[in-house]
Amino acid sequence: MKKVLATAAVFSLFIGAGSISAATLTDVETLGKMIYESPLLSWDNTQSCATCHNVAVGYADDTAVSLGDDLVSTGGRNAPTSAYAGFSPLLHLNQAGEWVGGMFWDGRATGYTLGDPLAEQAQGPPLNPVEMNMPDVQTIIDRLSADPEIAPLFTQVYGVDAFADDFAAYDNMAKAIAAYERSAEVTRFTSKFDAGTLNAQELRGKKLFMQNCTTCHAYGRRGGDYPLFTNYKYVNAGVPKNQALEDDLNCAYEYPDLGLGPVVDDPAQNGKFKVPTLRNIAMTAPYSHNGYFATLPEMVSFMNDRSAFTPEVDANLSTAVGNLGLTDKQLDDIVVFLNTLTDM
Repeated sequence: MKKVLATAAVFSLFIGAGSISAATLTDVETLGKMIYESPLLSWDNTQSCATCHNVAVGYADDTAVSLGDDLVSTGGRNAPTSAYAGFSPLLHLNQAGEWVGGMFWDGRATGYTLGDPLAEQAQGPPLNPVEMNMPDVQTIIDRLSADPEIAPLFTQVYGVDAFADDFAAYDNMAKAIAAYERSAEVTRFTSKFDAGTLNAQELRGKKLFMQNCTTCHAYGRRGGDYPLFTNYKYVNAGVPKNQALEDDLNCAYEYPDLGLGPVVDDPAQNGKFKVPTLRNIAMTAPYSHNGYFATLPEMVSFMNDRSAFTPEVDANLSTAVGNLGLTDKQLDDIVVFLNTLTDM
């Protein structure tokens, strides 16, 4: 894989997202929502993007790994939230030699092809045999072009010849989905934190969070107007193997999951996974790339002290987590603060 060093162009990448105020969806966002919610992208018409990225659970899933189109197979990784994902830059090496950006837990949707990692991510699940299981791009576009609601808006947005080239149409489909995911309907910034109405315990938790957690879950805006609680980098936090996934013969989980390493062809990145945003984190259980931690207090406790756990990948472990030395009361305060990041 081609390794791309940070450039001015990469650092200047900015893709707008929704504001705190509610907004009417544009035509392309409306089209993206229709496709996002349509089961036409799955072979047996059993799934849409919204199945695994459900608004009811913070645009994520409430299982360790998601069920596939055949209602038997499951993926090998936990479905992360699709909200707030649109700020992630193209996968690149920063000046410190750290990988930043891309989409999926392992960064494989680099953004190099479409100039947008979020749009490239949207192209993955429909063609994944364990997920939506569509056989090819032509079949997907044939379905969309025959749909009486999607097709007219698709041609309105992308032109009368929008379906003439299957691959160009597939690129535009993905861009429309990404536009919806960036819209104010999904990327809301409407939490109690955003409103600035934190009580005393929440403020204590915020202070502790700022002191202990922002190395990875950066408080900075990173191209947005409000904090996004991620640095878009990759970390091996030492998460244990999820034995339940390995034991499930219908699960695509592969042990050990090496994360970023194989994507960038660098063993020094083995075991590293993308740092997720913490917005809506209280809604998106279970946690980590393999869904090992069932609750948010369990996840936070592990980040404080991982000494009782055996890492899935014991190389390249981060020293920024697992040894914070916080008390149970302090951990409770942090969890209470994290609950304020839930959009209303």
